[in-house]
Amino acid sequence: MKTGTSWIKSKQMRRSKQFLLALPVSLLLISGLFILTNTGCSNTSNKLKVGIFITDVTPPIGSPVAYADARSIVDSLRAKGIVILSDEEPVVLCSVDWIGIGNEGQDAWRESLAKAAGTSTDRVVVHTVHQHDGVSCDFTVESILDEYGLGGWKSDTTFLRSAIQSVAAAVEQAKQNALPVTHLGFGQAMVEKVASNRRIIGEDGLVKITRWSRTTDSAAIAAPEGLIDPWLKCISFWNEDQAIAVLNYYATHPMSHYGQGDVSSDFPGIARDRREKKLGIPHIYFSGAGGNITAGKYNDGSPENRHVLAARLEKAMREAWEKTEKTPITVSDFDWYKSEVMLPLSEHLVEEELVARLSDPKSDSTSKLVAADHLAWLRRTQEGHKVNVSSARFGNVWLLSLPGETFIEYQLAAQEIRPGEHVCTAAYEEYGPGYVCTEIAYSQGGYESSERASCVSPGVEKVLLAAITDVLK
Repeated sequence: MKTGTSWIKSKQMRRSKQFLLALPVSLLLISGLFILTNTGCSNTSNKLKVGIFITDVTPPIGSPVAYADARSIVDSLRAKGIVILSDEEPVVLCSVDWIGIGNEGQDAWRESLAKAAGTSTDRVVVHTVHQHDGVSCDFTVESILDEYGLGGWKSDTTFLRSAIQSVAAAVEQAKQNALPVTHLGFGQAMVEKVASNRRIIGEDGLVKITRWSRTTDSAAIAAPEGLIDPWLKCISFWNEDQAIAVLNYYATHPMSHYGQGDVSSDFPGIARDRREKKLGIPHIYFSGAGGNITAGKYNDGSPENRHVLAARLEKAMREAWEKTEKTPITVSDFDWYKSEVMLPLSEHLVEEELVARLSDPKSDSTSKLVAADHLAWLRRTQEGHKVNVSSARFGNVWLLSLPGETFIEYQLAAQEIRPGEHVCTAAYEEYGPGYVCTEIAYSQGGYESSERASCVSPGVEKVLLAAITDVLK
């Protein structure tokens, strides 16, 4: 038996209801949502099961989104994921088309999904794709804003809690309709002319240019792509010759044009949904460690360019699917690893100063929102709150989950830990800490490592790399 602080294995066997007869697959499309049902073959103890859930989590018109109130719905936002059943407690992997879910927002999501799946919260991960015309969910921040007369400005809590319950109901149904998994597929393809590093370093070793998600600055456009991970990774679950679900992982900020309240899943959601429609198989997209990665070199922010970027990403999804190689898999090939760590606080988080800013009638609403974000993370950390770093292993494929707006260097480092294997990284889980930079980045300047953007100190690199190593070894 494996041992170690990062490996948690439940002694509780699957409940008897998980050994129900599994029936031949039928895939129905009802109201735009896939529903997988069982209709025939028996499940055996050497087979995994996977259930799929897809739920609409589009906010109503007038509800707050990232930078404005929702004024139109360009396309729907979804919460998508899988429930993994093995000889241990279930595991839930969820991806949401929102900008961020943090603090007590994360607690609410994980607790509700864990209850629905019949598992513990440390076996549930909830990521966002991080679209900037999506919803923010942080009940800690909302309670602080409410205390200072700004309640409801950034959150529609009625909608948020309703969305969580809808997803939880879908998770419960997905568990009941889970299908046997006999094979795991893996393929990858390079994405061309999408990702670029947003931090352009000058000769003095400092950030010279910040390349935002959309840019018309000629110097930013002309600069090299910089450090990125150009590979899109495609993982698929199969019941013999029937594909059950496809998971895609790629690292970049997911925005083209945004900020006016026109709700959209943006170019990753468009590419994902097109592939889903073409193949008739549920597709789930996870944003990798793209804290310092944007499409800025290739995106001028024009509305038409959204579909150009979507086409490039869709092309890579298709190529990765076509290159997929299937491998037989059983429950003995599956493991769940997790580590809980406390991220070191940035020295600029001082409660008295944050409270003063919130109390100052001369402070504008944006300044107060930043103060509330920082105060929420400060208090949570001081109360002993830890973040999860976890991985799901399927043979030689690892699905790694990281908190915050993590830099690409962490994703690349994770891949080096398992040479010759496949590490697929999803970031944007716990959104509370903001940007999680590398140690050197905090001395280079730039937006990401600024006091406004990051709530953690340079010591975060050592802590996070140790946790990543823990869950991958």
